[in-house]
Amino acid sequence: MDKGCRYRGSRDRCCQSLFTSKGKTSSRQALKNYYTPHFGRDLDIEKEILITSGANEGQYSVFVAFLEQGDEVIMFEPFFDQYLPSVTFNGGKPVYVPLHPKLSADKISSDDWKIDFDELRRAITPRSKMIIINTPHNPVGKVFTRKELESIAALAEEFNLLVMCDEVYETLVYDKKEHVRFATLPGMWDRTVTVGSAGKMFAATGWRVGWLIGPESIIKPTLAATTRIVFCSNSPLQEAAAAGIEEANDRKFFVNQLSEYQERRDILTACFDKLGLSYTHPEGTYFILLDISTVTWPDNYPFPESVEGRGRDFKACWFIAMEIGVSSIPVSEFYCEEHVSIGERYARFAFCKDVDTLKHAAQRLAGLSKHLARS
Repeated sequence: MDKGCRYRGSRDRCCQSLFTSKGKTSSRQALKNYYTPHFGRDLDIEKEILITSGANEGQYSVFVAFLEQGDEVIMFEPFFDQYLPSVTFNGGKPVYVPLHPKLSADKISSDDWKIDFDELRRAITPRSKMIIINTPHNPVGKVFTRKELESIAALAEEFNLLVMCDEVYETLVYDKKEHVRFATLPGMWDRTVTVGSAGKMFAATGWRVGWLIGPESIIKPTLAATTRIVFCSNSPLQEAAAAGIEEANDRKFFVNQLSEYQERRDILTACFDKLGLSYTHPEGTYFILLDISTVTWPDNYPFPESVEGRGRDFKACWFIAMEIGVSSIPVSEFYCEEHVSIGERYARFAFCKDVDTLKHAAQRLAGLSKHLARS
C-alpha cells in the first residue's frame, strides 16, 4: 500500500539519521515484549514502534506525515475533539459518518450505537486517504465488534485507505467484551497505525507518553514528522512507563484497575437508574452518555452568551453544573453542524474519579429529580 508521504524524496535520508528520536531502546523493547503476543507478530523495535509525547502528538505526527491539501479523512461521530483540528491544521478535510444510537426510554448498551455501512461507503471519494477508528470509543464507550471492524477493513482495502486505530482505552474493556485489534485483521497490518497511551493505561495523562505501532512504511515518515514537532519524548517518563508495562501483568494491575473502574461505573449508573434516566451503558473507556432530553429549566433561566445558539445539551450541562454542582460535557461538541441533533440529546459524564467523589456526585445528582419532565 502507498498512500503517499509528504516527505517524498528526502524521507529516507531524513529518517535514517534520526532514529535516536524514536524513543529509548529499553522502552521500545518493553512495548515489543508486551504487544508482540497481542499483535501475533514479532515486532521490530527499530522499524515498527515509535514513542511519542502523548498519543495526541503521535496522531498529529501521522497527519503531518501523510496529509496533503484536500485529502479527506473519515471520522465516526461523535469523535474525540482533538481529531478535527489535527486534521484541518494539516490541510485535511474531515468527512463525518455518525454512529446511530438506538433511542429508548431505558438504558441502552454502547453496542447499540451502529454504523450505517451504506452511509460509510457513500462517504468515500477519490480524495479519501484515511479513516480513523477509535475503539474502545470516546465518548460512547463502544467496543467495535469483530464483524464491524471486518466490514471497515473490507472498505479500507477496496479503496486503499490508511487506517489510524486509536486504541488508547485498550485496557478498559468491561463485561467480557472482546477488544479486537484492527491491525490483526487479514491484510490490515500494512495499512494500519495503532495508537497507544501510557496516560490512559496507567491513569497518568500528565506524563504525555504515547506510542505508535505499525509497518515501517507508516512509522518511518511519521518519525521524520515527530522529530520536527518535538524531536524526542521525555526520557525519565518513558522509563517509568516501560517499568509499568513490564510489571503490570505480574502485579495484575490491569485486572485490578478494571475492577475498580467497574465499581466506579456502577456508582453513576445506579444513580441514573434511581432517577429513571436513560443512558448508554459503556462496554469500554470511563465515560457514560446520559440522555438529558428530559432535563428542564425555567424559561427565563440566565444562561451565559457562550451557550446561546449551541445545542440544547450545552444549556442542560450548564444548568446541571450551576444548579446541581456536577460538571459534564455536551456531546454535540463532538459532532459536525449537520449532525448536531444526534449529540444534543446527551451529556458525557466521566467516572475516572475516586469513589468518594463519585458518591458525592451521585448525592448531588439526586437533585435532578425535580428538574425532569415526566410523561
